[in-house]
Amino acid sequence: MELIQEHADVRAYLAADEAVDHGHPLVRETADALWAVGADPYAYAEAAFEFVRDTIPHSGDSGDMRVTWRASDVLATRNGICHAKSHALAALLRARGIPAALCYQRLTEDDGSQPLLHGLVALRLPGRDGWSRLDARGNKPGVDARFDLEREQLAFPVRPELGEVDYPTLYAAPHAGALTALRESADRPELWRKLPTAL
Repeated sequence: MELIQEHADVRAYLAADEAVDHGHPLVRETADALWAVGADPYAYAEAAFEFVRDTIPHSGDSGDMRVTWRASDVLATRNGICHAKSHALAALLRARGIPAALCYQRLTEDDGSQPLLHGLVALRLPGRDGWSRLDARGNKPGVDARFDLEREQLAFPVRPELGEVDYPTLYAAPHAGALTALRESADRPELWRKLPTAL
């Protein structure tokens, strides 16, 4: 699939906003600690991905009912759904000057029911021609997302026969509907009811 930049200027994918708040001290502190692991953009990007994937549980797996949406809150509470974790990963990447985009999939249950919008990230590392998508949702039995710039390995390959969709657009800011659902939900059950089902 060819990924399509929403903005021609790649600098749009370095900006901070309310959700991808990479100027926040906790985001900067976390980025500094992860940079010390590798001290080059490739090693840092992999360390940031694995940090978000492995040390911040997806609240649907952990049972945590809290809803986070700001990158700094995700890092502080160590909690979030895919969208929130994507905001955190994008913030960590942008904090070190690595362009990061938010991107989406429409996923369903195995029978095609209960569609919902799934959030992930794409990054553009120096020296590479294009973008690479990563899914920091968090692994579990049946889910094995990895940092692979050559052969994409996301948490959920789409199943078109069930109406699932890979959306090709690379967004600089979170999808408005998903962000509204995150901000306005008191708990995760309410969030599941409010999340968009498609772009």
